[in-house]
Amino acid sequence: MSTELMSPRYAALDLWPTGDAVQAMLEGQLAAAASVQSQAGAIAAAAEAAAERLQGGRGRLIYAGAGTSGRLAVLDGVELAPTFNWGSERVVPLMAGGMTALLTSVEGAEDDGDAGEQELFATKPTPCDVVIGVAASGRTPYTVAAVRAGATAGALTIGIACNPGTPLLAVCAHPILLDTGAEVVAGSTRMKAGTAQKIALNLLSTAIMLRLGRVHDGLMVDMRLSNRKLRDRAAIMVGTISGVSRSQAEAALEQSGGRIKPAALVALGAAPDQASALLQDAGDNLRLAIARLRGDAAPAA
Repeated sequence: MSTELMSPRYAALDLWPTGDAVQAMLEGQLAAAASVQSQAGAIAAAAEAAAERLQGGRGRLIYAGAGTSGRLAVLDGVELAPTFNWGSERVVPLMAGGMTALLTSVEGAEDDGDAGEQELFATKPTPCDVVIGVAASGRTPYTVAAVRAGATAGALTIGIACNPGTPLLAVCAHPILLDTGAEVVAGSTRMKAGTAQKIALNLLSTAIMLRLGRVHDGLMVDMRLSNRKLRDRAAIMVGTISGVSRSQAEAALEQSGGRIKPAALVALGAAPDQASALLQDAGDNLRLAIARLRGDAAPAA
């Protein structure tokens, strides 16, 4: 596996001046980011297929992984709630060794394929679900078994790995290969491989939310207003979308229970009940709801 190789480039790394070592590690991180470029099309295709399964309030994102890969997957899923108001019941994290393994290494857990299969089936997967398996090696038995079980249940399966020709990429419907090569510190996949996986997961989940209408003009119009900073940001969003003053935007948010999408419609002249109805009829797509409020033709995709 390329991620386990020792690179001659970093021979005697421990004898290098610290500045040179840091520069070499930075170069590795930049190379990791570049490795995602060739997979942009694969990530986009996976996102579109996932959004189709998840449309209309159906289905869940089920993340499966071990070690660093699993922790990155869990982080991606957790962040969907505040950013896109994605319900916690619609994110299922499966971590080899359980959630204890987020903070403490659970030896041998990643080698337990039976546990991966059983834990995936325990979630009662359906064809509306999307299973995302993440493994730098592409061979982790727990992750491969979980993804295979998801496919058996009819769920859409996506695999993210950093080695070509590996089982994870073979068992999933949408393989994403991040060929990061040898690490600066041989086998330390928390570095280059981890960086590439984090980028790919961010791109994938954000693109899914984009296709589900949870982004409008590059704005997080479904975010939860959990603190003062986010309430201020929401008022700016409503004002930007509707063209009203700050005070009018804040009033619209107040009338709409702090929800940005209906607040934007209220700021544009809709009554609160009408705003809710417009969004429901538009499949929660703010752009389409605005067009209908204005009596415009449906906007282009």
